Amino acid sequence: MRPEIIRIHPAEPEPALINYVAERIRQGNVVGLPTDTFYGLAVDPYNLHAVENVYVIKDRGRHKPLSLLIDSVEQAEEMGHELPDEFFLLAEKFWPGPLTIIVPAAPRLPLKVTANSGNIAVRMPDCPIALAVVRAMKCPVTATSANLSGAVESTTAEGVVEQLGHRVQLVVDGGTTPRNTPSTIINLTGDGRWSLQREGAIPAEAIEDFLGDQ
Repeated sequence: MRPEIIRIHPAEPEPALINYVAERIRQGNVVGLPTDTFYGLAVDPYNLHAVENVYVIKDRGRHKPLSLLIDSVEQAEEMGHELPDEFFLLAEKFWPGPLTIIVPAAPRLPLKVTANSGNIAVRMPDCPIALAVVRAMKCPVTATSANLSGAVESTTAEGVVEQLGHRVQLVVDGGTTPRNTPSTIINLTGDGRWSLQREGAIPAEAIEDFLGDQ
């Protein structure tokens, strides 16, 4: 059975449709959601059954933590613990945008989300639909890419359906994503030093130049 597909305007998301998507996520459904990089799999991170479904759907190793989409620095502070100064500098410079930042996780976050690592990856996307869903949820949603582990990421709703099909219950069609490269990942959990974990849409040189001036 194909998942339900809902078309939402990418620049001006319709509130009624956003609320419907948020309610489906609250009910424990796995939703294919556009971001500013690829489509992701959105679930409520506090619903452990839904989180487990993401790992099953992707055939993803349980040792890999899930990233979270947030709508504000304040929300990141709620998810993180003793965030370093570099976090706030990077957030002010590159958010909203394709930068994922790994920070120590708040103790209240489920271990399944952090993959028992004690860390969490957060990102504020430059995507009106994704931000609207997070705001309607009043909490972050997961953001791991909507594809099987090791397979190509999806830039369209059709790509999500073709690859995952009945594994997801709902796919939000927000058109083709503006990028076909993943977010850059910066790790801020290493004894006060930052490290580049993955170079993506933001060049490593841009991060080095920026933090080098601080």
